[in-house]
Order: sequence, then C-alpha cells, then structure tokens
Amino acid sequence: MATSSLAGRENKAQETVTKARLMHVQYANPAAYPPLQHSSRILANDGWRVLFLGTGAHGGADTLEFPPHPNIRVKRLPFCSAGWRQKLHYIQFACWVFLWVLLWRPRWIYLSDPLGCPIGLLLSFVPGLKVLYHEHDSPNLNRSVSRFESVVLTTRRKVARRASLSILPNESRADRFKQETGTRRPVIRVWNCPELEEASQNGLQQDSEKFVIFFHGSIVPCRIPTTILEALPKLPDRVVLRVAGYETIGHVGYLQTLKNHARLLGVLNRFTVLGPLSSRHSLLDQCRSASVGLAFMPLQSDDVNEQAMAGASNKPFDYLACGLALLVSDLPEWRELFVKPGYGLACHPRDPESIARQLRWFVEHPIETRSMGAEGRRRILLEWNYEKQFLPVHQHLQTTGVQA
Repeated sequence: MATSSLAGRENKAQETVTKARLMHVQYANPAAYPPLQHSSRILANDGWRVLFLGTGAHGGADTLEFPPHPNIRVKRLPFCSAGWRQKLHYIQFACWVFLWVLLWRPRWIYLSDPLGCPIGLLLSFVPGLKVLYHEHDSPNLNRSVSRFESVVLTTRRKVARRASLSILPNESRADRFKQETGTRRPVIRVWNCPELEEASQNGLQQDSEKFVIFFHGSIVPCRIPTTILEALPKLPDRVVLRVAGYETIGHVGYLQTLKNHARLLGVLNRFTVLGPLSSRHSLLDQCRSASVGLAFMPLQSDDVNEQAMAGASNKPFDYLACGLALLVSDLPEWRELFVKPGYGLACHPRDPESIARQLRWFVEHPIETRSMGAEGRRRILLEWNYEKQFLPVHQHLQTTGVQA
C-alpha cells in the first residue's frame, strides 16, 4: 500500500514536470546569452515546454540563433534603436508578453535582465504564476540615470524581494545584488559554463600549420584591445589571430579600427575576422581548430560587471571545453580560477610585450600547451558544466512546481 502510494506521488510529480511551462522574458535577443540556451535545453530535455519572448538586436548579434528543439519556441519582436520610439516599442513588448501569458498560461516567468523587471513585477502578482530572476549583466548604480532607468532599478529591487529565486553569475555579484536589493529570498550562484555535450565532442582538431589564437564574443576595446595585434610582430609568422563575434551598439566601427591597425603593423594577413557565427555549434567548431583562447578583462574598471567577471564570462569555459589553453588578464580571481590549476597563463592586456611573452611560451611549449587544454577540458566534464551548475535551480523549479 505504501509502495503504491509512493509510486503514485512519483507519477504525479513527473506528470507535473512534464506539463510545466516556462516563459523567458528578455528585452534583447535571447540567443546572445549561452546560459539561456543551456538552461532551456536542460529543462526541455526533462519534459518542460519553454517559450522565449525577446527582441531583435543590433548588428551581428541579431543573427544569433538557438538550435531547434521540439519543446523550445523562440519569438522575437524586431529590434528598435534607442530614442522615443524605443519607449513605445517597450510598451508594445510588454503588452505582447501579457497577451502570451494569457494565451499560453505558463507556470514560471524566467526574467533574464533588469529591463524585464517592470514586466516581471506586474506578473508576480498573477495568482499561480511564479517568477525567477537571472541577472546576467548588473546595472551600474554609481552614475546618474534617466527616469526610465530609475523605474527599472526600483522594480528590480521589488522583483528581487518577490522572486521565488534569483540567479547571479558569481559570488561577488550575488553579494552585491543582496545588498542593493535587500532581498531575503534565495540567491544562487550559477557560473556560465558550457553544456556537457559541448565538451564531449571529438577532441582537438587543431590547425597543423598555424598557431591559432582564438577570440569570440563582443568586439569591444576592453575584450580585444589593439595590443593583441601589436604583439603579433613579436611572434613567429605562423602565429595568427582569429576573431568570431560582433560589434556592440556602443562600439560601432571598432572592428574597422582593428583592421586598420593590423594593416599599419603589417599583420593584416595574420588577422582573420570570422564574423558573428549564428550557432554555438559552428562557433565551437572554429574554436577547436585553435591552440589558445583569449579572455581579457581590464585590470581596472568602473563597470561593476567587469569588476567581477570570473565565472560570469563564458569565454574561458568555452575554450577549455574545446581543449584550448587560456591567456587571461592578470587579475587575482582569474589567476586563482584558471592559472593556478594549470589551465593557462596571465598577462597585462594593455602591454604588447607581456602578451607576446606569454604567447611565445605557448608556441615554444606545444606539449605543455595541449596538456593545459586537456586538463581544463577534464575539469569541464567533471565539474564546470552547466548541468552541474544549474542543478540547484533545476531542483528548485521541480520541487516548487510539484508543490504548486
């Protein structure tokens, strides 16, 4: 009798999860955020139905897409540039979200940025609807803000206090979030790691003729400074730089600046721009042909996100998943996380000589360089994967959903 009752509860719990619906709300292109792809696939593979409501994006970021999955749908409104039209666009987006909530009847709303908080706060008062808040990029509170930004920050605090759970990408940002919002609700740290499947692909397929330095992500001065190009003439001709990514709306034209600088230095033939690769599958295929992955952060910054990017940046984890050694900025947290365990080296990102010195070591020590990448890939498979990082959130969604 007890066994029968237990089996009945288990079947009911599984049925609840299978029928569960989760709606992502993000006023941006969701495909620009790998953690959203990973978490949605984890839930979709577990029987959840997931709907993304987002927008287009500026430039190359608009081409990014999620791989298809039968339990995942992505819908986006067209991109709207800043200005008074964007305010109307945001209102349109909010009405669109409310309509979908009525039609689709999700159990969970998964907010993915501060701009979703005004909408999420209203939805948190809907009976039976639970809200989860995942902050990828934290707002800078040490500057003057517009009236709309002030509304966003106010609703962010209120959402943090009403959300069933909040997720931050590292401990420093989680602590700051608690202080800024005064929330007493659960706050969980989830690093932006790759999926197990991404690290389980075939091993290295490195270019046999070239020594490839690889970078992917937003093409902005603090992530890929001109100093990396200035380091190339100090290295053998077979050392090349390949870049996959897109310009941001705040740095339009920076890619051309890099090309012009490479031309002046005489290394344009050693600098390849792959552009924005629409899927992570194609991106990681390119990554596997390289030898070293580039993950720079400024040594000093007023930006709260750049001050705490260890664990929040997916770049080093992606590189390690593909078996690459790392070249990172000489920051205490990055040294502790990646250099001390032996997965890479650190340099001063604004010093071409420092960059060249560490890259020269990689070139002259190919066996050790491959070993660094291999050890890092093993760490990804054992611990630094999104399945393991997301597990507390997954369990919270399942448990809270079953109790609903």
